[in-house]
Amino acid sequence: MISFLPHLCLILVVGSNMTKAVVSNHCSLKSNYTMPARNTGTLLKSLRELMRNNQYFNETLAAYVIPSSDAHQSEYLADQDKRREFISGFTGSAGTAVVTENEALLWTDARYHVQAEQELDNNWTLMKSGLPSTPTLEDWLSKNISPGHHVGFDPWLHSYNEWNLIKTKLESNKIFFSAVSTNLVDKIWTNKPSQSGAVTPHPLKFTGKTSAEKVKEVREKLEEKKASVLVLTQLDEIAYLFNLRGCDISYNPVFFSYAIISLDKVLLFIDEAKVTEQIVKHFAEEKLSVEIHPYDKIYSFLSDIVSSLNDTKIWISQALSNYALNNLVPEKSKISTITPVQVMKAKKNPVEVNGLINAHIKDAAALCCYFDWLEKELKKGNKVTEISGATKLEEFRREHEDFVDLSFSTISSSGPHGAIIHYSPTPETDRPITTEELYLCDSGAQFRDGTTDVTRTLHFGKPTDYEKECFTRVFKGQTFLGTTSFPVKLKGNSLDVLARKFLWDVGLDYLHGTGHGIGSFLNVHEGPISIHFKVYPEAIDLEEGNFLSNEPGYYEDGKFGIRLENIVQVVPANETKYKFKKDFLKFDTVTLVPIQTKMLVPEMLTQQEVSFLNEYHSVCREKVGALLKKMNHQSALEWLYRETEPFVLSH
Repeated sequence: MISFLPHLCLILVVGSNMTKAVVSNHCSLKSNYTMPARNTGTLLKSLRELMRNNQYFNETLAAYVIPSSDAHQSEYLADQDKRREFISGFTGSAGTAVVTENEALLWTDARYHVQAEQELDNNWTLMKSGLPSTPTLEDWLSKNISPGHHVGFDPWLHSYNEWNLIKTKLESNKIFFSAVSTNLVDKIWTNKPSQSGAVTPHPLKFTGKTSAEKVKEVREKLEEKKASVLVLTQLDEIAYLFNLRGCDISYNPVFFSYAIISLDKVLLFIDEAKVTEQIVKHFAEEKLSVEIHPYDKIYSFLSDIVSSLNDTKIWISQALSNYALNNLVPEKSKISTITPVQVMKAKKNPVEVNGLINAHIKDAAALCCYFDWLEKELKKGNKVTEISGATKLEEFRREHEDFVDLSFSTISSSGPHGAIIHYSPTPETDRPITTEELYLCDSGAQFRDGTTDVTRTLHFGKPTDYEKECFTRVFKGQTFLGTTSFPVKLKGNSLDVLARKFLWDVGLDYLHGTGHGIGSFLNVHEGPISIHFKVYPEAIDLEEGNFLSNEPGYYEDGKFGIRLENIVQVVPANETKYKFKKDFLKFDTVTLVPIQTKMLVPEMLTQQEVSFLNEYHSVCREKVGALLKKMNHQSALEWLYRETEPFVLSH
């Protein structure tokens, strides 16, 4: 058992082997690093040589797996962790590469199929995950690697559950899934970046709870589970728990760290240079006793804890933490469900709720300014491109109080680029926004009081009847989901079909999920809540205080893309006519950006849908209009009023 700390303190423990990252006092959420030009054929040749003559593993590797991950299972990566991008040239945030002696394959989901086809060179084969004809990674390995051979992986870059899924399949075919002590991509990545940013306190006026209060809640959950220790590996849950924010990953205000919480101690594993006097003062003000240890000592500390605990339990999530740490804890001593911090973080407290609502009003004002400006520029015949448009939108966002940075790279996509679901314009792909094509703009911001994410699709000329039909079906699905009441104790996957119904009616669909959780000045994609056709074992029931997206879409490769995205808040549905043995919930929409009504086909709409739209636009006028007036954005205010004129059915 770890000994008790009787008084408030912060102990800095510095080891001789501590990683010495370069820490910048400036904390921008955007990276300036550019991946160097490279020949993937040359890189693959070097990697295969290491696989054949691997001094870090005593057997030849028949295949090597390179995931899109870091040691914390982050969705978005710091530059130094973009190993899959480095080896393959594919820049999307999701995907797994497999390299064998003769083949190089990349698995990625439908969000990136078009993008990957454009970015991969002829050394690579694209495996389109989600299509019936595409085998899973583990199935492909089982059929293409001979029994008795080894498939190598980095144990820090796979969650325990991912590792177990692949291992089980390979072992059934007598193939070994073998941990390799050193990452092989790192050995061929010359001039690999290594930069680390500052950590700053996130004040109580934004968090609503002190870190000491949050740790107290965690300890109550530990006692309920009869566990002695909780291990935290995900960066956003550590930032949330300690009321700290960083800038180690672009667009995500997090910092590299691990944490261990026991019934009498709090251990934070972090680069010593990040622990400034400001951080020491922060912990003192929040009345939290914290021991600071070197970031790279987490493995040895956890190993020692495991060896010292006999009949007590250690809580470490198998879905959300890496195999290297998870494997230290014997199955009989492990609680493997998602951590209590994940659940706490998803249920926003009243201060966070008000902050997120306020952040979306500010964000809507910025978007109204942008769309007004863009429409006028196009009418004048002035050239606006995807990049120059995105830059202008960021300028409007920067006008608002507590703006920090964007929450992701703006998806400013015109015409066929809209079909690339996670498209991000580059100087090579930048094309004009015109009055002849649909324009899809998916963007968001990091405000200190909340994170935003909103998508609108507009046409500044005359859309085709088919584009309008598709847009209307997407709108109907978003409205159907957004106005549905549902019982408590329900997971989001049960609701996903509601957003697809009107597309399915005519044989259309979209291949991404419908909703993701969103952070409070944290990650724009936040688990463990979602609305998705897939069933995720770590998903939890939706409950009051959750915020997540409602974003159906439709995409035609090489032609156009349509997506409408609102952030919605889960609230009680007190107005239901009956109460059948349980309470009900519903969604309140907090995104307040007008829907372009000229894209709607009146004959396809019901009176209920029109009433919802008019009520929604009335709220946009009231709340966003007040801010635009205050900021003296008269032109944008006039645009908002035009776009929110009551919609009247003609049939």
